[in-house]
Amino acid sequence: MYLIKRTSDIVTSPAKNFGNKQQGFTLLEVLIALLVLSIGLLGLAALQTTGLRSNEMASMRTTSTMLAYDITDRMRANPQGILDGDYVIDTDPVTGTPTDCTSTDCTTSQLANYDLDQWKVAIATLPGGLGEITQTAGPPLTHTVTVRWDQNRTGATGTTCPPADNDDLRCFRLIFAE
Repeated sequence: MYLIKRTSDIVTSPAKNFGNKQQGFTLLEVLIALLVLSIGLLGLAALQTTGLRSNEMASMRTTSTMLAYDITDRMRANPQGILDGDYVIDTDPVTGTPTDCTSTDCTTSQLANYDLDQWKVAIATLPGGLGEITQTAGPPLTHTVTVRWDQNRTGATGTTCPPADNDDLRCFRLIFAE
């Protein structure tokens, strides 16, 4: 006996078409992912650069503040030099070679000249660093210590404090009375 099946009883499975199946990334998807990644890395590099620049600017402000307080401490240690006006100086360099007051006894004028020379050398570590000390007659006798520097390293030369624009040097001003 033969068993004949009708074609309607045969269950057929759909034909397997391997060509339409997605396998892996297409070239376009890889290029888009690469573009997004490169934009992110450029943003990260810009953020890092901005952070470094801000850190350097903060370091310059801190250095200028420390230098202003350094010279005021030196001045307070030499009250006769203050009264004699030995600590008044403009932005020009100190003239002459000062006596080394760390190894010899100095007069109050020599000590002031030594202090100012040491101070000017320290200010020179700032880019375009300049320092000046002015005195206003009292009473009380008032001194204004100003430290200027070229924060953006652009060759700024202005002397307005506080700076009027980006062409001016940045400054820190400390006023104290004796």
